[in-house]
Amino acid sequence: MALSRGKLSNVVVVDGNGTSSGVGETVGIVTVASSKKVYVKSILAFARVGIAQTAEAHVYFVPNGQNPTRDNLLFNVPVNNGETVFIEPSYPLVLDTTGDSIRVGAANTVVNFIITGDKES
Repeated sequence: MALSRGKLSNVVVVDGNGTSSGVGETVGIVTVASSKKVYVKSILAFARVGIAQTAEAHVYFVPNGQNPTRDNLLFNVPVNNGETVFIEPSYPLVLDTTGDSIRVGAANTVVNFIITGDKES
């Protein structure tokens, strides 16, 4: 099994303006293709400057065929205006079924996300 290391996504921008802390609009940031395992090692979230309110960065582990809900919410992290938060689980999150995905969302402002890790090649 060969692994490709590095970033798993480009920067993904989620506009959470006008969204409360509930499950709002989410964006897929990484999805398993052809049963090739994906190992998520870290997630970075940056709250854009311009609002006084603390943002919320949401990360969901969504199994194939399901939608993001509070049942598959992994992280709900407060991010201060202009700050970057580094989310690093103790062990990598492993996605191993075609269609499994990590989705991200935001509340109160615009949040930029990027994910790093490995994937089978």
